[in-house]
Amino acid sequence: MLIVEDELFIRLAATELIAQLGLTVCAAFNADDAISILEAHSEITVVFTDIQMAGSMDGLALCIWAVERWPQLRFIVASGGVSPLITDMPAGAVFISEPYTVADISMAIASFR
Repeated sequence: MLIVEDELFIRLAATELIAQLGLTVCAAFNADDAISILEAHSEITVVFTDIQMAGSMDGLALCIWAVERWPQLRFIVASGGVSPLITDMPAGAVFISEPYTVADISMAIASFR
């Protein structure tokens, strides 16, 4: 799983939560970093991204861009300040509100199966 979060402490906390699920985690600090990681790691199947991020694109734009290149990717989109419309996200993407729990992430991942 790839976590994309520009806030260091939130990124570290999310990495720890996902590691508790027994998943391998890569982390990116913005969309450009995420794209580099996705290009280098074709085994990544889930992207967990914050919506509001600094950089060339926000989390929603990253999802829309990435699904065009890697249609097999699944997305978990998180935010504490924005609630996107389902039409703003790629088909099958799951939104979770911050703060989130291991159970929230686990349920989102389970919905992809």
